[in-house]
Amino acid sequence: MQEELQKLGRGKKPQKTIYARLLAKAAHALAEGESKTEPKDLWVEPYTRASSWIPCSHTRNWEPSEGTSGFIMVTANGGINQQRVAVCNAVAIARMLNATLVLPRFMFSSVWRDASQFGDIYQEDYFINYLKPDIRIIKELPMELQSLDLEAIGSMQVTDTDIMKEAKPSFYMKYILPILHLNRVVHFVGFGNRLASDPVPHKLQKLRCRCNFHALRFVPKIQEAGALLIQRMRQNDTGLGHLDHYLVGPFAQTKVKGQKTAAAKKSRYLALHLRFEIDMVAHSLCEFGGGEVEKRELEAYREIHFPALVELEKMRKFPSPTELRSEGFCPLMPEETVLMLAGLGFNRRTHIYLAGAHIYGGISRLAALTTLFPNLVTKENLLSSSEIDPFRNFSSQSAALDFIACTAADVFAMTDSGSQFSSLVAGYRIYYGGGKTPTIRPNKRRLADIFVKNNTIEWKVFETRVRKAVRQNKRVFSRPVGRSVYRYPRCKDCMCYNE
Repeated sequence: MQEELQKLGRGKKPQKTIYARLLAKAAHALAEGESKTEPKDLWVEPYTRASSWIPCSHTRNWEPSEGTSGFIMVTANGGINQQRVAVCNAVAIARMLNATLVLPRFMFSSVWRDASQFGDIYQEDYFINYLKPDIRIIKELPMELQSLDLEAIGSMQVTDTDIMKEAKPSFYMKYILPILHLNRVVHFVGFGNRLASDPVPHKLQKLRCRCNFHALRFVPKIQEAGALLIQRMRQNDTGLGHLDHYLVGPFAQTKVKGQKTAAAKKSRYLALHLRFEIDMVAHSLCEFGGGEVEKRELEAYREIHFPALVELEKMRKFPSPTELRSEGFCPLMPEETVLMLAGLGFNRRTHIYLAGAHIYGGISRLAALTTLFPNLVTKENLLSSSEIDPFRNFSSQSAALDFIACTAADVFAMTDSGSQFSSLVAGYRIYYGGGKTPTIRPNKRRLADIFVKNNTIEWKVFETRVRKAVRQNKRVFSRPVGRSVYRYPRCKDCMCYNE
């Protein structure tokens, strides 16, 4: 391992020299630590208060909505995470307006290139029946309305440009309800994050939680493949995880007939969502050690995909890449991620599930990570060709598999706390985890202050500082005002607190 890491520092590409000194020290520490015990709070939630919060958004104390004011159609844009939020917001709006919700549709995106619809990802009938005590949901518009050209009738079609982000309930009552009364149908096109987190009435907020955590169940095809990922990450350990039943339903692993119940050490794994795709890297305006080649490549990408940002760069002065990094605005590089994990004390033998899209720089960019932690796998490694082929051309369905594997993990680590995927996974783990599913949320600003001392800092000091920075982000607190209930479900609208 030491020799392999030294090769990283002698590569021709400039990016290979990043943190060479610290990586070598991490390799030495991991080699020494194979026989040592990991830090006692590494795999557990450090604060007992976390177990005092229990799910309770499934309870209801209102009559079903008759949905008589009209019909709401929603075509949600983005990937699976944006679509999930849009669906839950649409459910709340339908109840607010006493409208009938037509089963949401998903917009085909040139970025995600996935034609999957609601029924390809979630169980339609379960969704409709579970929410029946809340709102009326139908699969299609009534026949007499299906002949309407909704696009031609502009008053019926409402796009994202017509609704501000985080719009308050009063906006919908003032502007959307009259359209419903007039035309009987409103079609939200590209409906994203268009309902504010606050102020929203308690019962509506609770409905959003109920939709996200209870009504949306993956279809059996996704559940079955997700269950295989969990089982294989746990080395076929037959014990049930805290969240397995909620994620994969009847496919949750149970004891194999005839298998002995020897008190073997439970197999566990860490799931890592590494946000280092080219779009994120390019948009950040940061530098990642690739020199002029990287600079030209990212500039060319911005010209094509972020022309507004390019024009803005010409008009105003942005902070330098060094300043952006020091303020925590740059994505964590794979090299920084592996140093964080090593600094936290994870053993070299740790089984790691890597989630995320295509990493900028490809396999070579992951060299430090796979060298220090060789038991790192992806869904493509864990599933056979026949098992993963049904998902290959469907990015949203594929992302659902990552969602299952990450949510079920013993520890989940994210590299970008602003990621909607990471936020939804973390929220789900809080809601169903019983205070026993820790999540690592790095403070990139604090880590940047540690990484900048690469050439001088000693490993013991590095470990101490990293552990302190990460532990401080594990605090247990109620949802801050204005923040998403999907990400922060610890609030009276979603969970109950037992003193």
